[in-house]
Amino acid sequence: MLTVNNVSMVFTDRKLYDDVNLKFTPGNCYGIIGANGAGKSTFLKILEGKLAPTTGTVQMGPNERMSSLKQDHFAFDDQTVMNTVLQGFTRLYEVMTEKDALYADPDFDEAKGMRAAELEGEFAEMDGWNAESDASQLLQSLGIPESQHQTLMAELPEGEKVKVLLAQALFGKPDVLLLDEPTNGLDPQTIDWLEDFLAGYENTVLVVSHDRHFLNAVCTMMCDVDFGKIQLFVGNYDFWLESSKLAQELRGQQNAKKEEQIKQLQEFIARFSANASKSKQATSRKKQLDKITLDDIKPSSRKYPYIKFTPEREIGNDLLRVENVSKTIEGVKVLDNVSFILRPGDKTAIISRSDVTASLLMQIIAGAIEPDTGTVTWGVTTSRSYMPRDLTPEFSDERFDILEWLRQFASKEESDNTFLRGFLGQMLFRGDEVLKKVTVLSGGEKVRSYLAKMMLAKANVLLLDDPTNHLDLESITALNDALIDFKGSMVFTSHDHQFIETIANHIVEVGPKGVVERADTTYDEFMSHEVAQAQVAGVY
Repeated sequence: MLTVNNVSMVFTDRKLYDDVNLKFTPGNCYGIIGANGAGKSTFLKILEGKLAPTTGTVQMGPNERMSSLKQDHFAFDDQTVMNTVLQGFTRLYEVMTEKDALYADPDFDEAKGMRAAELEGEFAEMDGWNAESDASQLLQSLGIPESQHQTLMAELPEGEKVKVLLAQALFGKPDVLLLDEPTNGLDPQTIDWLEDFLAGYENTVLVVSHDRHFLNAVCTMMCDVDFGKIQLFVGNYDFWLESSKLAQELRGQQNAKKEEQIKQLQEFIARFSANASKSKQATSRKKQLDKITLDDIKPSSRKYPYIKFTPEREIGNDLLRVENVSKTIEGVKVLDNVSFILRPGDKTAIISRSDVTASLLMQIIAGAIEPDTGTVTWGVTTSRSYMPRDLTPEFSDERFDILEWLRQFASKEESDNTFLRGFLGQMLFRGDEVLKKVTVLSGGEKVRSYLAKMMLAKANVLLLDDPTNHLDLESITALNDALIDFKGSMVFTSHDHQFIETIANHIVEVGPKGVVERADTTYDEFMSHEVAQAQVAGVY
């Protein structure tokens, strides 16, 4: 058990939260949610002991062990993959290292022999003899083959390093597991494996994530950082989101009888309880939900941007034809003879196990780079607006504040200050925030600014390369809803399962076996087909 007693965190310029008293118990996965800057990652650092709170204490049970997902992908470059994972269980690795050093010492004597015997006993208590085989199995489950286990971390591509660091955090079944954005950089198959792993995990898990599908799949409770407090709520992310909306609605019903409000609450809980009974954490969740009272649900202070894309004209008969496109980067053939056709009305997700592959194809489709061979042909009635994955070059001119930057893309009728300030206000830039220099914007502010530019473009085709990257959950939800409502066509990449599932009606997967294309197919249907094929082939 992890206990938080009277914790507060105050910086010189602001207070994050105070008087936090929480208990995190085994068998539960807690999703830590809150607006950007609310202090989610700071809270994880306090729990881990990396940051001292202004007041209060954090305590674990006796002999319990905590593990966390490391964020520095290069910290273990001088270590082998296997040793990197084993270091996730710090004491076990220390015992292994000291024990091996003693046995290798040419001056091994009786005293050292007694010390080695002590270490052997401790090693056996920690199940050390199975450590390497357990680590190997964990790595293979995450897609790291046994042939790479003695490879130096420096030799792995970044996507593989992420998997190794995840294995390091999971290794040895820690009593408390802290995961900060664990799905970042993972392919869909690995995310699916992690969801199953955490859903069956018997100890305590706390996770910060912007992936709504992931939060819904693994979380039994939400830990909401809001109003300068941190509070626990039963249920997954969707239940928290809908209950906060219901709380706002009930708060606005000043004249409604309490009996009517209770009836609304009961109907709401009954609907979600039915869903909870089908979830991976089926048994206890439904009982917890049934015990919720009116006082248990709270409105949220979160603000949602207003996003709406309105195409100026409809698309004619042709959308996009990609024929025999190939591209080599630094001597490696990333795209090989890629061909597909998209029709008007398609909202196409391009997916790949390699981010480089998916992003490269997006850049070629958008005309940002040229293919080595092949052609990309757009219909003559299409008008396109493109968001690249890396927005830094778009906001590199220090002469511009947000207001003047956006004015470049506005029509004459839209270029006056009143219109642009109102437009940016809808994207949560209030008052003098519109005068902030574009070179100092955060990742989320850049994306919201760029989305404002795209809305002004009134294009009938949107090209979006991982658009939810850097956005908070509220902005992701607003963008997701806007793209569902969009009347034009889209081509996009994303790591967000719910984003793809709710928007895409056409899947194009680019991988070593070429292009796999599924029109009129949802993402869940596509993934189910992929898993079934993998099972037949004996991969899973």
